[in-house]
Amino acid sequence: MNARHQQIIQLVSERGSVSVNELALTTGVSEVTVRQDLNVLEKGGFLRRVHGSAVTPESDDVGARMQTRFAVKKRLAEYAASLVKTGETVFIEGGSTNALLARELSVRDDITIITVSHYIAGLLREKGGDVIILGGLFQRSSESVVGPLTRLCIQHLNFHKAFIGIDGWDTATGFTGRDMLRCDVVNAIMEKQTHTIALTDSSKFGQIHPYSLAPSHPFKQVVTDAEIGEGYQKALISQGTILSLV
Repeated sequence: MNARHQQIIQLVSERGSVSVNELALTTGVSEVTVRQDLNVLEKGGFLRRVHGSAVTPESDDVGARMQTRFAVKKRLAEYAASLVKTGETVFIEGGSTNALLARELSVRDDITIITVSHYIAGLLREKGGDVIILGGLFQRSSESVVGPLTRLCIQHLNFHKAFIGIDGWDTATGFTGRDMLRCDVVNAIMEKQTHTIALTDSSKFGQIHPYSLAPSHPFKQVVTDAEIGEGYQKALISQGTILSLV
């Protein structure tokens, strides 16, 4: 490990998330060299690469991931917020774009929000409408609750729309996630008779993760940005999915 590698590790550790562009400017090398460095450091377990940035190796640091592709995610959150009508009850599952959606909805007192995410609940603590936080086993890495009790709570609640964060989608596998317990929670939501919306930026398309999301209950709608590949667009539409590009 050279001095530049050590500098990158320290920056990412202190900040939680640092863009490739900023790392290149700070270390005085090209972005190509930084990406090569990040590949080496990710293999060593020192950090994790996401689209255009490096983040700390924790599996689901929502605060750090909110800073990656922030402008795109904010536009997605603003559009998603426009889908929520007065008087509705909505489920916000988790993830960085959903956290930004919660921020957008925090100015409204005419809706009720249900969530499994303590991080999202924290964003809503000072203003907005009613917030229902589900019970369950607290997962520290994602700041969310999971497990059988959470699934039971979902089964006894009703809501008009559900916004779900996803980790990957591929034509061969459909939607997938990194965490088995969080995927189980999502699948419980998908079993409800409600309008389910996958809210994600386009960097997740083409990625495959171990656990299937909604294998028998497909999403009604996908909200993503216009950078998604044309082939992915056609595949989603052919499945009967409402595709909203922002």
